[in-house]
Amino acid sequence: MKSKHLGIVIDPELHYKLHYISKYEGRSANSQILFLLRKYISEFESANGSIDLSPLYDEQEKNSK
Repeated sequence: MKSKHLGIVIDPELHYKLHYISKYEGRSANSQILFLLRKYISEFESANGSIDLSPLYDEQEKNSK
């Protein structure tokens, strides 16, 4: 599956703090964001059940034809 690019607008204080924590934990800012997203999704799915990925794969299959 091809990776997606996500651009976000972030205020300078949040940006600084993100980089500070990322450096402290030995990650890049990008890796830190991915780590936090995966953690949040895991917590969401633990509380609410797995997210159905079939629409994603159905769309990919449709686009490959």
